Amino acid sequence: MSTRSFVIGDVHGCAHTLHHLLFKVLQVRRPDRIYLLGDLIDRGPRSKEVLDTLMRLRSAGYFIRSVRGNHEEMLLNACRDRDSFRLWMLNGGAQTLKSFAVEDACEIPFLYRNFIADLPYYLEHDRFVLVHAGINWNAADPYADHEAMLWNRDRSAHGNRPVDRRVICGHTSLPLAEIRNSLDTDCITLDGGCVYAQNPAWGKLVALELGTMTLYDVSYCD
Repeated sequence: MSTRSFVIGDVHGCAHTLHHLLFKVLQVRRPDRIYLLGDLIDRGPRSKEVLDTLMRLRSAGYFIRSVRGNHEEMLLNACRDRDSFRLWMLNGGAQTLKSFAVEDACEIPFLYRNFIADLPYYLEHDRFVLVHAGINWNAADPYADHEAMLWNRDRSAHGNRPVDRRVICGHTSLPLAEIRNSLDTDCITLDGGCVYAQNPAWGKLVALELGTMTLYDVSYCD
C-alpha cells in the first residue's frame, strides 16, 4: 500500500468538516502521512473535538503532525497575562473556551495545552517547508524568525530561499482559484477560510496531496 502525504489548511475548530475531509474525501489510511498547518483552534465551534480527533488518530497509529499557528500561540500566551488573554478573546478564543466548557485558558486540561505547546514552528518534508504563515527568507536566520512563521502575510520576501525548497502555508484565507494558482509558485497557500462559510468566496477546508500535487476541498459542515 503506497504512502500518501496530505497537507491540510487552517481547521479553526471545524471538527465535523475535518472528519469529513479525512474519512469521506481523502479516505486516509494508516500508511498515509497527515500534516496540518496550524490554527487548529478558535473561531469555529469544536476546537476541543479537533484536538481530540488528532490525538485519537495518533494513538491509533496514524502519522499526524501539525505546525503551530498564531492561534495556538495566542492560547498559550493567554495563560500568562491578562492582556494576552484579552487579545485571544478578540480573535476567537471564546469559542475554544466554550468547546471545553471552561472560562479561562488555564482551565483547559493540561493534556491539550501540552499538545499545543509541543507543536513546532515548522516542519520539513522532502522539497517542502511546512509553516503556518510564511518564512522570512530575508532574515539572517529564517528558521529562527518565529514571528514571521506565525503572522507573516508577505508572499514576496524570497530573499535567500533555498532553490530546492518551496513553502506551504495557511493563515491567509483565499478563494479556491487563488489556492490553485499558488500551486505553481514558490509559496503554496492552503487556507480556504473554512470557518468563514458566510463568505461565498471561502468556507472550504483544503488539502494537498504532495506526491501528485492534487488539491482536495470540502465545504464547511459544522
